Amino acid sequence: MYETAMDKWYNVAAKADWQNFAQVRQSFGSVDSVGNDLYVFNIGGNKCRLIVRIIFKTQMIFIRFIGTHNQYDKVDLSKL
Repeated sequence: MYETAMDKWYNVAAKADWQNFAQVRQSFGSVDSVGNDLYVFNIGGNKCRLIVRIIFKTQMIFIRFIGTHNQYDKVDLSKL
């Protein structure tokens, strides 16, 4: 299930031309900005968390974490 959900996220993100967080939120209503260019997405019906760094100026997305909610709760965002 996560693979299919991740594929859906990837297909949207790969085609996107996001210039700011508001545009990301238009594509993914449940995304949260957590600072330092990091964004948290709920994947697979909120069963998995994806943390990415988005550099809008260069249109680059870096996946920093994929895991369950329990794993996410242990992530130190300052180290990503």
